Amino acid sequence: MDLRIERTRRSIINAFIELRSRKPLEKITVKELAELAFINKATFYSHYKDIYDLSEQLENETIDMILANIPHPEELLTKPKPFVEILSAAFTSQNSLLEILFSGSRTHVFINKVEERMKHQIFSIYPEYKDSLEWDILLSFLIQGGFRAFLSHSNEVDNAYLIDIVGTINERILK
Repeated sequence: MDLRIERTRRSIINAFIELRSRKPLEKITVKELAELAFINKATFYSHYKDIYDLSEQLENETIDMILANIPHPEELLTKPKPFVEILSAAFTSQNSLLEILFSGSRTHVFINKVEERMKHQIFSIYPEYKDSLEWDILLSFLIQGGFRAFLSHSNEVDNAYLIDIVGTINERILK
C-alpha cells in the first residue's frame, strides 16, 4: 500500500478515535473529523462512504484483532474455563479501543458482532449443530452471558476470580 494513503488513513482513524472518545458517533461530522485529521472532506470520502462506514470498518478490524488471538473458538464448548481466560485476555488487549468504539449506544454492537463471528467459526467446525436452535441459543447464552457478567462485575471483583466464576458456570451449563 502507498505510504501516503496509509498515513492519511492513520490520520483519519486517529482523529476519529479522538472525537469518538469525546462524543457519541451520531454527533461526529465529516467536517470536524477532516479538520482534526488535516485533510479535506474529499480525501475522507475517497476512503470512506461516511462516518458510519469508518466506524464499521474500525469496529471490524478491532474484532478481527481480538478473534485472531483466539485460535480455537470451539474450545468454548470443550474447555470453557481456559477459553474464558483466553477470551478475557483478548478483550483486555484491545480494551481502551473497545471502550471508545463501543461505548454508549454501541455496546451491544460489539458483542453481537463477536457472537456472530464466533458462531460462524464454531459451526464450521461442528456443522451438525448449525441448524439447531438449541445450539444457537446455547452459544448466544454462553457468549452474551459471559460478556454481560464481565461488563456488570469487572469493577467489583478481581478479573481472575470473575474468569473462574464465568468458566465454572459455562462448565455447569455444558454438562
